[in-house]
Amino acid sequence: MNVTSQSMHFAAALPLQSGASIREYDLSFETYGTLNADRSNAVLICHALNASHHVAGSYAGQDKSEGWWHNMIGPGKPLDTEQFFVIGVNNLGSCFGSTGPMHTHPDTGRVYGADFPVVTVEDWVNAQARLLDALGIQTLAAVMGGSLGGMQALSWALQYPDRVRHAVVIASAPNLTAENIAFNEVARRAIQTDPDFHGGHFYEHGMVPKRGLRIARMIGHITYLSDDVMNEKFGRQLIAASQGTTERDYFYSTLEAEFQIESYLRYQGDKFAEYFDANTYLLITRALDYFDPARAYEGNLSLALARATSKFLLVSFTTDWRFAPKRSREIVKALLDNKRDVSYAEINAPHGHDAFLLDDARYMGVIRSYFNSVVKPAGEAA
Repeated sequence: MNVTSQSMHFAAALPLQSGASIREYDLSFETYGTLNADRSNAVLICHALNASHHVAGSYAGQDKSEGWWHNMIGPGKPLDTEQFFVIGVNNLGSCFGSTGPMHTHPDTGRVYGADFPVVTVEDWVNAQARLLDALGIQTLAAVMGGSLGGMQALSWALQYPDRVRHAVVIASAPNLTAENIAFNEVARRAIQTDPDFHGGHFYEHGMVPKRGLRIARMIGHITYLSDDVMNEKFGRQLIAASQGTTERDYFYSTLEAEFQIESYLRYQGDKFAEYFDANTYLLITRALDYFDPARAYEGNLSLALARATSKFLLVSFTTDWRFAPKRSREIVKALLDNKRDVSYAEINAPHGHDAFLLDDARYMGVIRSYFNSVVKPAGEAA
């Protein structure tokens, strides 16, 4: 399935939760499948921290260009594009086409850099709603996302309850724990204390704070994997053992990676630093930290979710310690307190938080079964 990235320009200012606003911005997006005659089969996909609007399919002539959820979305796949019109949107502040810190401020003519306004999950949802308005889609058959994308799906059900029939929230949470906020802060400090960061205006200096980005990615990557997966993949294996080098050549080195897990993390950090924007990382992790729909209800999640009217599917994974199953169960309980229609699957999978991106027959079966129930056999929306 070959796909093409699209972009839409918005001249009117978008009010933000911070009290600021942003105008003359672009949103990058992709679509898959065909919108039906009554425009009732649209499914919006919300992305996580380092993903984009390229959700499925491949770019013509480009090897290894599959979308980040290509195993989930496409013809005959769990989210079947022969039944649904699927939309992937790149969030404001990201670095994959939508307006972000590396773009030009329309008022100053200078690159935004650190002056890009603070954005929240709720701001992203409002921007996505404007895109759907422009596409002529009033009601979504479903909104779906994993991790930070799941927070957006939940927020959609609260901000626009009359526009969402189903919300699919995967490996997510109603807010971040203090531990999660702490991980984000350490990663941000790694970037902000990089000498090449220049207070967020590194573009003007022709630099990229790659050292900070590398460390931030390494910290994040540790939290995405389970202890079992790390031990199975790497254990305590030394690089020397895989390269035929004597252990003595590697022991006590202060510069070289000695263990295979070290080499793996350095590789992930190096790769990330080549394509991700440092200010975008700061913005998106802050949006993660801020999300808390129960804050306005003195922490009462049941009261916060009373606005939701859609049907829900929540999925969690047993070894996901960053967004543990108990966090999904908090959402399930709050929805049941409001007598909402909720399905919940807790998948016994070894992969940690990354499980929401991987092939697991039980997980894929749950999603396929749920979306089969969203559309009736005749093809009319349920």
